[in-house]
Amino acid sequence: MIRIWQSDDITALLRLWLESTTAAHPFIDANYWIESEALVRDAYLPGSETWVWTEADEILGFISVMQSQFIGALFVATDHIGKGIGQALISHVKQRYPSLSLEVYQKNSRAVNFYHAQGFRIEDSAWQEETHHPTWIMRWQADRMP
Repeated sequence: MIRIWQSDDITALLRLWLESTTAAHPFIDANYWIESEALVRDAYLPGSETWVWTEADEILGFISVMQSQFIGALFVATDHIGKGIGQALISHVKQRYPSLSLEVYQKNSRAVNFYHAQGFRIEDSAWQEETHHPTWIMRWQADRMP
């Protein structure tokens, strides 16, 4: 089930975020993510529209959209990847916004391939100074044919 997040979900979201982002980015020192937790907790999540996927009252995935256009996060519990949760969350936000963009590390080929399969296209690249790794800027538009 997809629902809007609630403030009492914060502990579960942070746990899921840290586990998933560390697993998805083995090329980045895990300490970088640990040190970023306060920013995610205090600024990012409260400043985003976030929906969670739950099963039996357990949060197994979430997606956050900032400024009604930028997907800042899409994370699925590592033992539930490939079960349609990410696709359902992407579909959920596609129904609410006519255009979405995101930034994904180029080395995270699983995520790049996933977003490409969801209709996102690479439009640009960027360099992340904090992590010293390149990213792709990807975009989806409702009126663009796949």
